[in-house]
This record gives sequence, structure tokens and C-alpha cells, in this order.
Amino acid sequence: MPKEQSPGRPTTRRYTLEEKAQAVRMVRQLRKELGTSQGTVQRVAEQLGYGVESVRLWVKQAEIDAGDAPGTTTAEAERIRRLEQEVRELRRANEILKRASAFFAAELDRPQR
Repeated sequence: MPKEQSPGRPTTRRYTLEEKAQAVRMVRQLRKELGTSQGTVQRVAEQLGYGVESVRLWVKQAEIDAGDAPGTTTAEAERIRRLEQEVRELRRANEILKRASAFFAAELDRPQR
């Protein structure tokens, strides 16, 4: 059973991968048993004491990862994140090299004493 929240103070809970997987399995099983998807996420979320929106997003991502729905898979999202980080680092390095190049070019153009 979920804890009572104090008004005006949202809480953030981190769920383990196993907790997420369990919720997704339960939603899938319930959908299979009932033959419908209506209300299954809410029922499972209430049973487990999890947020409905959190469970809905986990189920949606699991469907994408399984190829049952269009979208960016978890693996693709991780690869994109890593590539974007690499691009940021390379741009920083290029900027440093440009500045160093300009500095040394200016030094070479100075008359020698």
C-alpha cells in the first residue's frame, strides 16, 4: 500500500529493473486474461502501489523494445545518447585546437628580436 504524501510535496521513487519488469509482466498477463487493455495498467499500478503513469510508460517502452510498437528502443536511445556525448566532446576538442592554432600562428607572425 502506498504511503500517504504530504500535500504539495511530490516524491520521486526509483524503481529497480526487476520491479519494472514485474509490473510489465503483470500488465501483459492481465491483458491476456481479460482480452482487453482497458484499465489493466491502472489495476496493476494500484496493486503494486506504483504510479499509473510510470507503469504506463514502462509498458509502452517494453512494447517498443519488443518490436510491437513504433518508437526508439532502449538500446537505440542509449546509443544516441553516447554518440551525442561524443559529438559534444569532439566539438570541444576542435574548439581548443582552433584556439591553439590561432595562438601559435600569431606567435609565428611576430617579428623576432
